[in-house]
Amino acid sequence: MGSYKTLFGFTRKFKAGETEPPADVRAAFNNYSEKGNYMTAELLRRFLVEVQGEVDVTIADAERIIQQVIQRRHSITKFARHTLTLDDFFHFIFSDDLNAPIKNEVHQDMSAPLSHYFIYTGHNSYLTGNQLSSDCSDVPIIKALKRGVRVIELDIWPNSSKDDVNVLHGRTLTTPVSLIQCLRSIKEHAFSASPYPVIITLEDHLTPDLQAKVAEMVIQTFGEMLFYPESESVVGFPSPEALKHRIILSTKRPESKSFQERGSNSQIKDLPDENLVGKKGSDPMAEPESADDKSDSDPQDDEDMDDSYSRQFGAPQYKHLITIPAGKPKGGLKLALKVELDKVRRLSLSEQALEKAAESLGTEVVRFTQANILRVYPKGTRVTSSNYKPLIGWMHGAQMVAFNMQGYGKSLWLMHGMFRSNGGCGYVKKPDFLMRVGPHIDIFNPKATLPVKKTLKVRVYLGDGWRLDFSQTHFDAYSPPDFYTRVGIAGVPADSKMEKTKKIEDNWNPTWEEEFTFPLTAPELALLRIEVYDNDVHEKDDFGGQTCLPISELKPGIRSVPLFDRKGEKFKSVKLLMRFEWV
Repeated sequence: MGSYKTLFGFTRKFKAGETEPPADVRAAFNNYSEKGNYMTAELLRRFLVEVQGEVDVTIADAERIIQQVIQRRHSITKFARHTLTLDDFFHFIFSDDLNAPIKNEVHQDMSAPLSHYFIYTGHNSYLTGNQLSSDCSDVPIIKALKRGVRVIELDIWPNSSKDDVNVLHGRTLTTPVSLIQCLRSIKEHAFSASPYPVIITLEDHLTPDLQAKVAEMVIQTFGEMLFYPESESVVGFPSPEALKHRIILSTKRPESKSFQERGSNSQIKDLPDENLVGKKGSDPMAEPESADDKSDSDPQDDEDMDDSYSRQFGAPQYKHLITIPAGKPKGGLKLALKVELDKVRRLSLSEQALEKAAESLGTEVVRFTQANILRVYPKGTRVTSSNYKPLIGWMHGAQMVAFNMQGYGKSLWLMHGMFRSNGGCGYVKKPDFLMRVGPHIDIFNPKATLPVKKTLKVRVYLGDGWRLDFSQTHFDAYSPPDFYTRVGIAGVPADSKMEKTKKIEDNWNPTWEEEFTFPLTAPELALLRIEVYDNDVHEKDDFGGQTCLPISELKPGIRSVPLFDRKGEKFKSVKLLMRFEWV
């Protein structure tokens, strides 16, 4: 029983109540138990196979689940009882670690070239807050790596005495952090969340002597973790599998007259192209660039690690350490998107430039991304570190949709959702339709209207956990919250829609029992959006949790869905019970 003081000093009492198993859970228990009394390991295995679609589950797996549930609920040894009651079964169903909504392991083919994957990409990864005046630090870099981000961006500038290298957002009031500190933190935390390669994109504003210093720092810091090309004329990218536990660099190669011998100590004679804040590129479709804008257009990388790449040490020059070369688009966007058979490269476009390209050059963008890497970055006016909608980049095959990881909001929730795919390893295989090539094969047209491939049916049963994670008066000073759930799809335009349940008044553990149907033309790119709010008549509705789940990873059946706060941190207790079904 909970009590709330009213405006006039009266006390209102509300029954707290326990969360009861919904009808579908009771029915499942009755169908897969001995006369509705208890569920054995064999019956639990049958439920997992027939209802939950866990086709590979064994009796031993079912026995382990029973042991865990019994120990958690009854604090008794695993030998005391080997069956589940209805309440035990409901505990299992509503445990997100035992009954998760998506797969939790790397299961995609990781042996294709890097260009075949969406890659978890950060923008200005060193900023603690806004783009103009926040501190630069290695702390957000560490946080990003621990979340599984695989592309870290560093803007590198000479320090005030011109004898060392700092990381900062140039021509702003951001306070610098030393490059060596960032590199050391990357080395320490690079593979804490994923074994797959970390790509460092450098926004280079250095003189040749400082570039040589960076090369020395990088080699000394990373040692054999560093991976770089044997020669300048490699025609394909290596795979995430081949680059496990390796660090690679991506930036514009300084121009020089010859590709000098590896190990040479001579300095590079040519200055790099600097992308200064506000400087306009030569491409009329490109946006004004901020210090974050990476150039792009050059040759790149692999094939066979043993033949094309080297772990040689000594003192290779800065330019020779660049595995993914970048370059500015020159001569207009159509020319920048030209596919060259003998070399691959990285091209960067602002979010606005991509939108303009999508209007008239959509299939050309898709074709470019089949072998080359496209990086999309936030427009320079996003000084608060907000983000843009990532779907337009993914629809066009862009591998590096670069986000401000400190810029909380719905766009970042989508990014978190996409990279829950494939075990959260930071690399998600692009759908086959984005990779179709051949003389008689049509390149995917993102504007085309496609037929429905699959229809997803989503049932929202109930929610719980707010009483444990929020104060009694967090949502309303005078009564329990009035929760409702928004559920829908973020995907290609034809698939995108949002629905919402009715509100359940004055209840900390609401039961909705509502079902929604979503026809999907491109389920491979779709994310299931789930948000809970407390209905507030007089002010903006209060946030009660959110998550985004990749449709392609959803497990069928009745599932426990944990919710996250605005920043993407998982609540300790808040979760929904839902059902997913393909029809």
